[in-house]
Amino acid sequence: MQLSEDRILTTHTGSLPRSAELEDVLIRKERGETVPEDEFGRVAQEGVEHVVGEQIDAGVDVINDGEQPRVGFQTYVALRMSGFGGASSRPAFADFVRYPDYGELWQKRGWVTSKVFDAPQAVAEVQYADLGEAEQECDLFHQASDARQGQYRDRFMTAASPGIVTTTMLNGYYDSHENYVRAVARELRKEYEFIHSQGFLLQLDCPDLAMERVGLFQDDPLSRFLEVVELHIDAINQAVQNIPPEHLRLHVCWGNWDGPHDNDVALADILPLLYEARVGALSLELANPRHYHEYEAFKRHPLPDSMVLIPGVVDVKTNFVEHPQVVAERILRAVDAVGDRTRVIASTDCGFGTFAGWTLVAPTVAWAKLQALRAGADIASRELWGT
Repeated sequence: MQLSEDRILTTHTGSLPRSAELEDVLIRKERGETVPEDEFGRVAQEGVEHVVGEQIDAGVDVINDGEQPRVGFQTYVALRMSGFGGASSRPAFADFVRYPDYGELWQKRGWVTSKVFDAPQAVAEVQYADLGEAEQECDLFHQASDARQGQYRDRFMTAASPGIVTTTMLNGYYDSHENYVRAVARELRKEYEFIHSQGFLLQLDCPDLAMERVGLFQDDPLSRFLEVVELHIDAINQAVQNIPPEHLRLHVCWGNWDGPHDNDVALADILPLLYEARVGALSLELANPRHYHEYEAFKRHPLPDSMVLIPGVVDVKTNFVEHPQVVAERILRAVDAVGDRTRVIASTDCGFGTFAGWTLVAPTVAWAKLQALRAGADIASRELWGT
């Protein structure tokens, strides 16, 4: 993993805006409609090439494929693995329960999206027998990024964690949540190790480690939720045991919607458990109005010397484009929290395209935000390195 040795490096959390044509193709495929492979291949390739170019033009140092070929950051798993079917019946998140009029406003948006709240459930033994789609996605990213070598520092690829898969696509088959989580971890290990074999950093997307406090476990005591977090992290460690920690990033957030978020779990409550993950970097949501103060948690629970902090310093749920000076101030606060300028890589809070059809920020605004990220990192670098 690259460190910020001469200046603050920049990255993002994974998903980037998709074209309307690509979103339509992905949603049709998820619905089971027939989509010619050449049509899907063309729009996916165009999407990957486009976002690679946009990242480089914005000055992003550690780039990825924007999850362009995936219908959702975790629901893609149901299309690559067998054992899923029907529909999960997830409880409404606390924001929608506590503020029903907020839920009504959300419904009025009228988006046509992928299966966000009604994803399939586990109906049989889960198996990952064919890595073909993962191979195709890595090939597309290699083609687009190899052609731009020297214009970025590093490359990463995301993958869903066992915990977010099992809390999104609920258990309708296994005799316990733990057995389901461990079964998914065993199978996802194949995708994790394949991505690593391709020379990419692997980022595990784990919003369950914070978000599900107001989701599946909103009515449970905090102690029960922390037990689940501990289990999910153990499952991650089980799945990545053959990958060196310095090749692994862990992304945690409180859910990528523009709601109140006033019932979110505190970072200080989960941070010691996150440190148990066998990874080299933590990507945390720290820019938005609800969680900007969470840097205080690092005073109580200092970041281990073996870990890099990837703080969100740009909010992905608002169309405000942050002033570079604001970005710089957030970066400097992160450096102060860590106590080491080389172990901070500036990022976004979450993704700009977590699901096909789910659009909170206009694509051109998203690219402007990445440009502001780079500009803010340059200001912070001058402050930190004096150049």
